[in-house]
Amino acid sequence: MPHPALANPNTLFPFGSGARHTVFLKPLLDEIDPPRPNLSAGDFSYYSDFDDPTQFFIRNVRYDFGFSGARLDIGRYCAFAHDTTFIMSDANHAIAGPSTYPFPVFGGAWSSEIEPRDYPAVNKGSIQVGHDVWCGYKSVIMPGVKIGSGAIVAACAVVSRDVPPYAMVAGNPARVVKMRFEPHDVARLLQIAWWDWPADRVARAVPVLVKGSVDELAEVTR
Repeated sequence: MPHPALANPNTLFPFGSGARHTVFLKPLLDEIDPPRPNLSAGDFSYYSDFDDPTQFFIRNVRYDFGFSGARLDIGRYCAFAHDTTFIMSDANHAIAGPSTYPFPVFGGAWSSEIEPRDYPAVNKGSIQVGHDVWCGYKSVIMPGVKIGSGAIVAACAVVSRDVPPYAMVAGNPARVVKMRFEPHDVARLLQIAWWDWPADRVARAVPVLVKGSVDELAEVTR
């Protein structure tokens, strides 16, 4: 029998146009008008939504005004549940003085006293999401956070600090509650980096990827 066709990472609706609850993010980026070059998403990363997943980069990537120059970079094979939200660095106000009120953005006399470019807003930097990351229902990722490959973010978690590779985090603020593998196996998985394989090789390794051991995956690489 011929091998079934591989999923196409450039198809917007991976389950077909009749199942519009899930989108691949990479082709969705191509539909944004005007383009947002500070956003990127790798092959096969997807978002599922009970209402309209095609609004992900509008409704779920918040405060992306471009003032800070911050980026959101999403790796390959990531899974984002309904209402996963990324808070960009432009959301931050100044905290250097007595008031946090953003006077300059309203223009007029307030803006003439201090120009918007001189407003000392806190810049937390870019958000980086590794590969094979799973973010649960209503999770929130704060500015400047780096989430390592293989990590799991629990439902309703608020991630305000970096997440190590293959860690499971939960709570507000999110904390590591468990490591998925022992440190030496985490190092092996990062070295194997199966997400960099061609898609047909990943397809052949699916049984090991979803229910095998690190040792078995290492054997696949030989």
